[in-house]
Amino acid sequence: MINADTCHQARLARDARFDGLFYTAVKSTGIYCRPICPARAPAEQQVTYYPSAAAASAAGYRPCLRCRPDSAPGSAAWQGTNTTLQRALRLIDDGCLQQQNQSELASRLGISERYLRKLFQQQLGLSPKQYALAQQVLFAKKLLHETVMPISSIAFQAGFNSVRRFNDAFKQQLKLSPLTIRRANKTTPNTLQLSLSYRPPLAWQQMLDFWRDRTLDGIDSVNGQCYGRTFTFLQQPGWFEISPGQHNSLRLEVHWNGKQGLFKLINQIRRLLDLDANMLQIEQQLSRHTLFSNGIIPGLRIPGVWDSWEAGVRAVLGQQVSVAGARTQLNRLIQALGQPQPADRRLFPTPQSVVQSDLQMIKVPQARRETLRALAQFVMENPDAAPEQWLPIKGIGPWTVSYARLRGLSDSDIWLGGDLGVKKALAKAGVSNDISALAPWRSYATFQLWFSLGA
Repeated sequence: MINADTCHQARLARDARFDGLFYTAVKSTGIYCRPICPARAPAEQQVTYYPSAAAASAAGYRPCLRCRPDSAPGSAAWQGTNTTLQRALRLIDDGCLQQQNQSELASRLGISERYLRKLFQQQLGLSPKQYALAQQVLFAKKLLHETVMPISSIAFQAGFNSVRRFNDAFKQQLKLSPLTIRRANKTTPNTLQLSLSYRPPLAWQQMLDFWRDRTLDGIDSVNGQCYGRTFTFLQQPGWFEISPGQHNSLRLEVHWNGKQGLFKLINQIRRLLDLDANMLQIEQQLSRHTLFSNGIIPGLRIPGVWDSWEAGVRAVLGQQVSVAGARTQLNRLIQALGQPQPADRRLFPTPQSVVQSDLQMIKVPQARRETLRALAQFVMENPDAAPEQWLPIKGIGPWTVSYARLRGLSDSDIWLGGDLGVKKALAKAGVSNDISALAPWRSYATFQLWFSLGA
């Protein structure tokens, strides 16, 4: 948790760099706000600071209707350095407690249920179930504000099994009625449109440039300031477009016909865009290293791809060739195996389609084809396996695994020291390959070096 003096200064300055890193609860009104709330700042003796919206709700406060805590960017800062807690939060945000109980979650993490509860209580001040429920309710509140989806659909998309359960949880958590918020919503969009907040700065142009050089025909595109791509989620095809919005936000338009799972889908898109990165903390650490004595690109994040499977395929076909060469081979693969969609779009080839093909459409050594088919077979049989488990596959090395973790999982601490571009940047800067001092943000250092060479 950020110390109280910093919270005090940030809320008085309405500093957007701290948005989502803490919440201010006002004792006299029973309301909690984001640091950027436009309302008149209360006296310090009237406020209590909480590390998350879930913690403020658990303490009995209701969310402000002006600054809308449901729209704040997520936080990695208050998770601390405890990797078990980080894994637990990622699994909960992916909806695991909607299908499993706390005991099963603890087993997946390799810890006891008692230790899991203790960890959440010490770090967040609430239980895993309380955190999960608060996240569901806040997401539902966001949908009520920003869409015209029926309340019953919102309940299921937020992970509730019944509208009654949703209404009860909403009133208990937020001290508000879903109908109260719905009546105030006058928007009538034809598609699902949401605002995705982030903490500034955001190097959007640099991310667009990176994606543009690696776009694949029918899969993704960059048009002006807009990035879009197709995807498959919970066995349903879809596509989204994202463009700059107002007040440190991006505007998302998503087309997807799934009846449940939207909460997890939006989190996946946020991960792909790396919108929850705490750039203030990351850039302070990078700037102290001699490698970046000449400065850094502010707001440079991790431009992701849809999943580790896609990142693995891109890495395998990108070995020992240029970006343009890899793109040519990937486009051949997609034209042959990518499932066609309306408006000349395509879905990225599935592991099943790769296993069933002889892959003669790609002009690479036969050993490369065998590596790709072996990877596809492994992913088919082990869909939840981490990329590190790919290493026994012939032709898969540490670089491929690291690239898959970097772009497919948005791992914050991947150092591609063996990459030719990274080696060139290090030689240019006259710095050795030991950058352990940059942990746990070495992924951001990697991208800073790539862009320093005009990547």
